Amino acid sequence: MGFYGHAEAAAQKIVQAFEDANNLPKPLAQIFIHRKDAAHFSKWSWANRLLVILRGFTDARGFQQWQDVGRRVKKGEKALYILGPVKKKITDKETGEEKSIVVGFKGLPVFGLEQTDGEPLPIGDPEIETWLDSLPLLAVAKAWGLSVDVFNGEAGGFLGVYRRRCGIALGVKNLSTWAHELVHAADDRNGSLKEKGQHWRSETVAELGGAVLLEILDFKQEADLGGCWEYVKSYGQAAQISVTEACMRVLDRTCAAVGLILDTAEQMKLDIGNATAAAGVET
Repeated sequence: MGFYGHAEAAAQKIVQAFEDANNLPKPLAQIFIHRKDAAHFSKWSWANRLLVILRGFTDARGFQQWQDVGRRVKKGEKALYILGPVKKKITDKETGEEKSIVVGFKGLPVFGLEQTDGEPLPIGDPEIETWLDSLPLLAVAKAWGLSVDVFNGEAGGFLGVYRRRCGIALGVKNLSTWAHELVHAADDRNGSLKEKGQHWRSETVAELGGAVLLEILDFKQEADLGGCWEYVKSYGQAAQISVTEACMRVLDRTCAAVGLILDTAEQMKLDIGNATAAAGVET
């Protein structure tokens, strides 16, 4: 990989900065995304919305609901189940009015947007669409066959989701989150993403790799080193290792993921900016 050395140099600089955490900038504030084109989704419970997001989907509906908007569930796709209330009508003894009460819950089968094909959905917020189109290295994700979409970010604490070999969904308008999920995708393509769930190794690779990638592309503020340090620290504490140790243990894997992204961009003849100068590496 032609850019491996650049990634390694940038990563070493970041790890050195982590050794003096007191001098790191404060984490950037998260700007949550609010989708306007999925009104039905916003009416769901937080638990149901989170369930869909964790599966990597940005929207979900029942079989007939997708047909109503001109889309069809792809053959062989399996439904995921959300909880729907079971209601019963009763008569208020005092007022005589009839009202509905929830007496239980049942599983309702729904399918994610990415499990369907057909007519495109109406464009929601033009500002968000414009922001998505402006993401650096968006063409790399699309060249890998990944969809890139957004979800309402306040739906449960996840800022972004990578659905293996399928797509990336973002809940905040932050380049650091975008870079984090793109590194997850590269790590997966390299065959290194073998952990299940949010493991300290894969999360450190994605968080450190995202910061390295943005540093190389000269998005120094967006690299959010303060936020990166805090993120890796939270996972390192669970594994009883320091931030620096966590980063060093996955340094080669991180650089390989960043290198794959930049090499792919170079092969596609994308403008990746002054990567060599930003990395501080002589060629």
